[in-house]
Parts: sequence; C-alpha cells; structure tokens
Amino acid sequence: MTSVSEVPVLDWEQVRLFLAVFRERSLARASVRLALDVSTVSRRLDRLEEELGAPLFDRTREGTTPTVLAEELLPHGEEMELAAFRFATAGAKAETEVEGIVRLTVPPGMADVFVAPALVRLHERHPKLVVELDASVGYADLTRREADLAIRGVRPATGELVALKLVTARAAPLASPAYARELGRLKRIGDARWIVWDRDLAHLPETTWLRKHGPDVAPVFRTSHFASQLAAARSGLGCVVTALPFARAGLVEVAHAKSLDVAWSELPSGTLWLVGHRALRHVPRVAAVWRFVTEVFAGQAPKVA
Repeated sequence: MTSVSEVPVLDWEQVRLFLAVFRERSLARASVRLALDVSTVSRRLDRLEEELGAPLFDRTREGTTPTVLAEELLPHGEEMELAAFRFATAGAKAETEVEGIVRLTVPPGMADVFVAPALVRLHERHPKLVVELDASVGYADLTRREADLAIRGVRPATGELVALKLVTARAAPLASPAYARELGRLKRIGDARWIVWDRDLAHLPETTWLRKHGPDVAPVFRTSHFASQLAAARSGLGCVVTALPFARAGLVEVAHAKSLDVAWSELPSGTLWLVGHRALRHVPRVAAVWRFVTEVFAGQAPKVA
C-alpha cells in the first residue's frame, strides 16, 4: 500500500494543465486555453507524468488521447477545479468597490460595433475597473472561470448560470446608403452584389437564406472576419445579411419589392443573452459590467415575437 508520504504533491496549475489537455485533445489548443506556448505545455505535462510515474496521454501528430489513468483522474481533477472556483468566488464576495478585472467574451461583430466603442463610458464611471474583452467565436466556459460574463446567442441550460435577454432582432440585407439608393427597391436577389461568410461558416442562417433565395448568386466577397464584411459593405461593395442593429455601423436596410416579400419573411432572427455565473452576479466589478452591457444594448433593435 502506498503511504501518504509517497503520494505526489500536485498544485492547482498542474491539474489545470491536465484538464486543458484532456478537454482540448491537443497540446496546441490547450496552450491557447492556458495562454502558454506549446513547448511550455509539453514540458509541464512531461513533469506531471514523471511525478505520477505513468503517462497520461498518447501523443501523436493528430493530437492527444487520454490513457486509462487520465480517464480515472478526470473526475478528481474536476472536483479540484470546482473547489478552486468556490475558493475564488468566496474571496470575490468580500469585494466592496468596483475595481479589478472582469473578463467579458463577446462575438466579434458585437465587440467591434457595440461594446468596445462604449467602454470609455464604463471607464469614466469606474476608473479602477479593467475589462478583458475576448472578441472571438470561441465558447468560454463560465463555470470554469474562463470568463466572468458572456454575450451568447443561446440561453444556458445549467442552473449555475443566470441569463438576461439583451435583444431579439431579425436579420436583413444591409448596404451603404449610396449603394442602397442605387439598388432602389430590390426586385430580384441576383440584382444586387452580395458579401457572405466564407466556407467555414457557410452553414450560418444568413448564408443559408441567400443560397435558398438566390441559388445562382455568385458572391463578390467571402470572409469569416465580420468586421471586414461590415467594412466592405460600408464601402459600397455589396449587401451583407446580418442583424438589423448593425445598421449603426454606417449601413441601411435595403428596400425590396413585393416580389421578394416571401424571401424577406424568411429572413432569420436571433436573440442575444447576457450570461454570468450565479455566484458572481452581484460581485461589484461583475455587477458593474453587467449593468454596462445591458445599457449598451438597450433599444438597439425592434423586438420580434
């Protein structure tokens, strides 16, 4: 039997690294999650396996596959992760002033058009508050403190998270004012130039709508960088199908003739939710950013059923 003195002493950072590699199935992706370079992740994993006296992952060019030992260790690592979260939450509850760091994850377009330009107002109110804005399509895990707050298109199902509906808005073809005037009332989808998502995001509802109602349309521009879509549309290159609130980025809704009423009735709509962890919701720094985000999106678009 192994004595207590022979059990390796692991710190939280080692367990955190183990969980990242287990979940990402790749040293490269784990390094992004941990904000470390790949060589550091590999070196620390080597050290952890050495301390445990057995390999945790089979490493190949395709990624990392957990061993039987890793599968057995996973629930214990997750228990330690939950304990670390509760420890941090208990400390956060002692805060009385709005200061410190709040990590907010937001879809890129929302970050560029709505959140980032308004941060000056938040700073004026709370100069000791620092916002770390993660403007990516990644899905930060709030239960594991990868972010404090998130703006998402899906309401969370877990009871540990709380959510507030920010806005529900339909999509529409938007264009620069000059190009919209040039088009007049659009009679056929093919009469306009179109800007669309690149092939990796071609499954999104906006592009699906265009394929259905303009199957023969050849887009003039494809990109999965949303800010570039807006910039191209603003320059007059073509129309972009996106949520109506983005009209504030210097765009207008394209008018359409009755011949396109059916197509317009099938334009997608979506809802944005502000999501946070229940235990952190009323911590002063998190509550301040929560209020700020709700103010930013107040009245941004007409509500639809």
